Amino acid sequence: MLPVVETDAQWDSVVGDERLMRAGAADLCARLGLADAPLVRFPDGTQPVYAVGAHRVLKLFPTTAAEDGVAEGRVLSHVHGRLPVPTPAVEAFGPYENGWQYVLMSRLRGENLARAWDRVPRSDRERLVTEIGETLAALHSLDPAPLQDVLGPGDWGAFLDRQRANAVARQRGHGLADAWLEQIPDYLAAVPLPRAPRRSLLHTEVMRQHFLVDPDGWRLTGLFDFEPAMIGDAAYDFVGVGVFVTGGDPHLLARLTRAYGGPLDPDHALAYTLLHVYSNLPWYLRELQAPAEGTLPALARAWFGTGGPPSV
Repeated sequence: MLPVVETDAQWDSVVGDERLMRAGAADLCARLGLADAPLVRFPDGTQPVYAVGAHRVLKLFPTTAAEDGVAEGRVLSHVHGRLPVPTPAVEAFGPYENGWQYVLMSRLRGENLARAWDRVPRSDRERLVTEIGETLAALHSLDPAPLQDVLGPGDWGAFLDRQRANAVARQRGHGLADAWLEQIPDYLAAVPLPRAPRRSLLHTEVMRQHFLVDPDGWRLTGLFDFEPAMIGDAAYDFVGVGVFVTGGDPHLLARLTRAYGGPLDPDHALAYTLLHVYSNLPWYLRELQAPAEGTLPALARAWFGTGGPPSV
């Protein structure tokens, strides 16, 4: 029911065609024994995602992202029940047709933390970031070996080399000002990132947008979206933490890193911010206040500083 999607142009024409996408989702649900369950499409997310009745979620991946579908199914199965925060339970995952992959999973309860954040009292924010730090520590403690056949990058040092080689061009493409661009090569050369770190399972997008919370008591009720997971240096996961969870608040970041088990090296975190697969420094500068000094070391302290000695 869903067509072959092998190019960005094909994807753009298909993903916005709700009649076509819904027909495919309904057909797949029928094959899974869920023909009578109502389908409601979620408005957010890179991939098409549907609520299937009240208790399930169906996520669809085209040919161009088929590997992400396999990875998400495997990672969710690996982490389920092993973290302090609930993650979706996988009911089924695999190929559909024309190269599409799917993951059918349980639906988590709660409100998206990013949407709720402005209503969360300060004391509850402190508890929530503590819970996130504990969850991240548990994730990084899991043995990633069972997932190494589906998660990259394999050679962490080679990955860093590739990201460094394109770092300036990537940020220039996003519209970063020359005053920042010209600092990037020397800054990255001066930050000694490990080429063979202890291998950790990484979520890679630890953001408020990927947590759910119960407004009645402000407790975390879910962590989701593991499709971009990787295996590598644990510090890489703190890019999203500093930018999209604690938002440049040193007190909140200090609480989170204490719960995690160790303070954060601000320069390591900013270097990984520049090297991240989805790095977009102009966007981050719009979201967070830049220091008056206008240098990358100052930016590292502003976004990832906690006042403690570096370790992570």
